[in-house]
Amino acid sequence: MISECPTAPAAVATVGVLKPADVARWDDFVLRCPAATFFHRAGWQSVIEAAFGHRCWFLYAEVDGQIRGVLPLAQVNSRLFGNSLCSLPFCVYGGIAALDEGAAAALDQAAQQLAARLGVDYLEYRNLGAARHADWIGKELYCTFRKRLHAQTEQNMLDIPRKQRAMVRKGIAAGLHSAIDYDVEHFFAAYSASVHRLGTPVFAKRYFALLREVFGASCEVITVYRKHDTIASVMVFYFRDEVLPYYGGGTEAARSVAGNDFMYWEVMRRACQRNYTLFDFGRSKLGTGAWDFKKNWGFAPQPLHYEYQLLRGRAVPDNNPLNPRYQRFIQLWRRLPLPLANMLGPHIVRYLG
Repeated sequence: MISECPTAPAAVATVGVLKPADVARWDDFVLRCPAATFFHRAGWQSVIEAAFGHRCWFLYAEVDGQIRGVLPLAQVNSRLFGNSLCSLPFCVYGGIAALDEGAAAALDQAAQQLAARLGVDYLEYRNLGAARHADWIGKELYCTFRKRLHAQTEQNMLDIPRKQRAMVRKGIAAGLHSAIDYDVEHFFAAYSASVHRLGTPVFAKRYFALLREVFGASCEVITVYRKHDTIASVMVFYFRDEVLPYYGGGTEAARSVAGNDFMYWEVMRRACQRNYTLFDFGRSKLGTGAWDFKKNWGFAPQPLHYEYQLLRGRAVPDNNPLNPRYQRFIQLWRRLPLPLANMLGPHIVRYLG
């Protein structure tokens, strides 16, 4: 009789903190891991630290020298908005990206220990997929909008619902055209004016320049013009087979010529020609105009399961423009001269995450 051999115990994952020498293997893992997103890339550490001055802990779990999971974290500490450890502020997705439960559990435990040691109000995971902790507090304020692209450009046009397709054709008829910009000047002019009209603080121009510098060819600015006049502009991220128009805005002239509609079509058209197969329209808050705009393009909302472990905090944070307590601030901000708003905005938005 042959006895069964005992099963060897699974190797225990050890957790480390990203250092410059680890960047290449971190990003190699992110490209291969199905659960990872553009916002898990190592470059976000240098962007967040340089642009906002927030300390980062980019954790990785490895077994036998091979990375099996990653968890990028940054601390945002503000007297006004609270003290948090988040994966990842200024990003729509984050949380644990791992190949197995052992690596995921090791990262989760390390993150909770770090949050307790830092004395933060809460630990936040911005999950693209399912929430990890049934006993943590959830917030389902946001949905994302993701859709597969057809290989043929014209089929993507026909896939846009009729009324929205008419808006794109209106932009075409108005003589709009797009170009790739190699700096952020035209983009920042359109974007800052757009968010000012919404009554929200703008990021510093330097932040967008850092994104272009750090992510290189994976970060592109597409600007829409009418003759030589800037109409709208968008900063686009590329990751694996995905295209993500992330920051965008239009000038006052954009509405009359459907500039924003044409802009997103140009992102889609250019992505299709370059063989990208998934269009990620990003997150929007339920019940907002941005939510309706994306649904009108034929995208189905997918809830984002953000989750929070409360430590010193007593409630889930509510730092968003829909909060009634910020309505007076929004009205006042709209009245500020644009140059003054652009000067003051970065000092506020750096703590909003």
